[in-house]
Order: sequence, then structure tokens, then C-alpha cells
Amino acid sequence: MSVNFIARIVGMIALSIGGVYLGTTLGRLAGDQPVLWAIVFGMVGALLGLVVTPFLTTRPMSAIRSKLSTISLKTMVAGLFGLIIGLVVGALIAFPLSLLPKPFGELLPFIAAILIGYLSIAIFTTRQNEIFNMVGSRFGSLSKGDQDLSADNNSVLLDTSVIIDGRIADIARTGFIAGQLLVPSFVLNELQHVADSSDGLRRQRGRRGLDILNRLKKDPLISMRITDLDVEGVREVDDKLVVLAKQLRCKVLTNDYNLNRVAELQGVAILNINELANAVKAVFLPGETLEVDVIQKGKEAGQGVGYLDDGTMVVIEDGEMQIGSVILVNVTKVLQTAAGRMIFARLKVNDGKAHAQE
Repeated sequence: MSVNFIARIVGMIALSIGGVYLGTTLGRLAGDQPVLWAIVFGMVGALLGLVVTPFLTTRPMSAIRSKLSTISLKTMVAGLFGLIIGLVVGALIAFPLSLLPKPFGELLPFIAAILIGYLSIAIFTTRQNEIFNMVGSRFGSLSKGDQDLSADNNSVLLDTSVIIDGRIADIARTGFIAGQLLVPSFVLNELQHVADSSDGLRRQRGRRGLDILNRLKKDPLISMRITDLDVEGVREVDDKLVVLAKQLRCKVLTNDYNLNRVAELQGVAILNINELANAVKAVFLPGETLEVDVIQKGKEAGQGVGYLDDGTMVVIEDGEMQIGSVILVNVTKVLQTAAGRMIFARLKVNDGKAHAQE
């Protein structure tokens, strides 16, 4: 039984009782039959209770809870301290303002308390990082919880796709990712669901992701933690990651194109492994010489296709006859596509002959 349903029933009963009393009173004042008025007003009250009660009780509370879930703990603590200080300052100012003649002595203390409280909250939440850093440096070492709180900006949330991909283990060991790797429990649950799938390929991918997590957990050079933080009112894992990243003010590590775009629209910083892989590939200029193993023919007639060690595709003009050979080619054009980098080349000719190595 949902809270919304219970609220409707309570509201129906309360408003129907109120309608009976109101109808009885109005019927007596009108000199008519109070029973008929009570029945009509009671039914109207019951109907209003069923329809209106959620809009006055559960829905506002759900909206408030949803809004609070998007606010980080650091912001809430800073706002609470700002409110306390604002109320103290407002109380100190209220006494001299109350000595003013009416109506200023009655209105100004109340208005001053509201304005000062609002300004204090705004100042503390806006400068929260500086305030927490100042307090931490003033009192020396922080507790473990405070360290986690102050290091939120350096943490990185891991997406399910990037765990299954597996390259994160090697990247993390290089030290290029600053901060702690966070794996939310809902990501771990999704990974376990994939590992338990009836589809063989999907099950294999899920188990590989679990192996990668175990590898990250056991590696002493990598700081990785599984957190129980969750987002209420959100079902999709990608949506939860985006909301949680906004709460913690941290980045999301992924290779999911759709998650990348949605997160960017909502102002969440993204670390995309595919973009990193493309960025660290070797840069070749037209005219440079490469050694390529031709393994298949291309789409166009006479073309051969090979791959570099980093996976970059090389399309070789008139290279179909060299399939199965390691040959020297000259780069003619480099093309950057959404799928990665492609290199177009032709056979390197020396004294009229192509260099080839079987």
C-alpha cells in the first residue's frame, strides 16, 4: 500500500467529516433539512479529499526530497552553518530595530532576520570550498569522513560500460586518473545482473567486468572504493550516475556515447576512454613511411587494409595484391572520424619496385 494511497484515504475521511459538519451547519442556517445538506457536502468533501490531498501532502514532500537529493552533503552543511549564523546576527539586529516607532519596530526585525538569513546561506554555499579548506588548514588533519567530503571533486565515478571494457585497469595503474575511483552499488548490481544473464556473450562480458573490479580492488597502486550512495526516485543507472555526479561534484568515467552527451547537457564532467585512446594514438603526416601488415582487401577495387599496433586502420591504394605481406607504405592522407582515425597510403616505391617482406 503506497503512501499516496494512504494520504488519499485519510484526506477523503477528513474532508468528508468536515463536509458533514459544514453541511449540517449551513442546513440549519438555511432552515432546510440538515441531513440532506450534510450528505451532499460530505460527498463533495470525500471527492475533494481523494483528488486534492496528494497535491497538498505527498507530492510537495516528494518534490522537496527530490530537490534535496541533488544537493551535495557539503552544500547542505555549509547552508546549515550559514542559516545558524544568519539567525544569530538577525537576533542581534532585531533588538535595536524593535525600538523604532510603529510600524517599523514591528516589521523591520522580521524582514531583517529573513534577509540576513538568506544572505548568510547564499554566502556560505557559494564559498563553501574556501570555508572547508580554511577550517581544515586551521585545525590540522581532517577525519576520514571529512577527507572524503573535501575530496569529492577529485573522485571519479565508474560506469558499467567502462568496467566491462577493461582498459580502466591499465589506465588507472599509469596514474593519469587523479583521485579515487568510486563504484556505486547500483552499478555493481547492474554488473551482477549482466553476469547472470542467460545470453552467453552478455554473461561473459559481465563476468569480465567483475574480474576487472577484483583486479582494481586488489591493486595496491589503485584507490578504488564501492560506495552505497544511491539516488531516490531515479531508476535508470545512467540517470543515477549523472545525478550522483552532480551531488558529489565529480566526474564520470565512461565510453558510452549517449551517457556522454546527456551528462554534458546537464553540466557533468565526463572522462571518455575512447576519446583518450584516440588522443594518444601516434600522429602521422602525409609523406611519412609506415610498415603495415596487409590482412584483407578494402571496399574499393585494388585496395588493401592493414592495422597499426594501436588499432588504427590503414587503407592502402593498390595493396590488394600484397595481402599477407608486411610492406612499406607512404601516408597520403589522415582522416579523423567518429569511429577513430583512418590513414590512407600508397605503396612505397623504390627504383620502380614496392618494398615487401613476406
